[in-house]
Amino acid sequence: MTATASEGDDRIIRESGIDARIALIVQPVLRGIGFRLVRVHLSGQNGLTLQIMAEREDGTMTVEDCEEVSRAVSPALDVDDPIEKAYHLEVSSPGIDRPLVRKSDFATWTGHLIKMETSVLVAERKRFKGKIAESDADGVLIARDKAAYGEEPTVRVPYDAIADARLVLTDDLIREALSKDNRARKEAKKRRGEPEDAPEGAELDAEDGTEQES
Repeated sequence: MTATASEGDDRIIRESGIDARIALIVQPVLRGIGFRLVRVHLSGQNGLTLQIMAEREDGTMTVEDCEEVSRAVSPALDVDDPIEKAYHLEVSSPGIDRPLVRKSDFATWTGHLIKMETSVLVAERKRFKGKIAESDADGVLIARDKAAYGEEPTVRVPYDAIADARLVLTDDLIREALSKDNRARKEAKKRRGEPEDAPEGAELDAEDGTEQES
């Protein structure tokens, strides 16, 4: 991952190479139907697999949402045809142990454990594990999980140095993620005028998704 500029993309951690080309294609399509892009990744798994990770503005993502995104982005990918070989399209939610790609993600998950890699040395390291102590407009303060002898217990990492960041699955994270998801779904139902006891499309999972072959 790298931070190349893209119009209308508020992510601080973005793709490079072919992944960036694909992101430019799907980003406006997602915005047009009320979703935001989390991550794009083309891998050689099972031939070629294109993973598009997305979510609604409120952070929810049901199986039905994954299907809607898949139906919307497939024609755009067919027209631009950025991938020369046949591939499987996999649309999924970010999951509970999600990647953090926006400044708002770090604020939302303050107090939770993350793993982070930087593109340059920060406090003589490129890899960190610790809790998000605080975040501001310029960077994030990490309380180290296990500081080595002589190291400061906290380290401030500027956003432009972050290459990758992801939540670490803990009991506290699972409880809060499920609680946030439940509240967001209730608010969405209220906006749509649905009763709160209407059936859910899907429970929050680490890998909700749908696949199809292109």
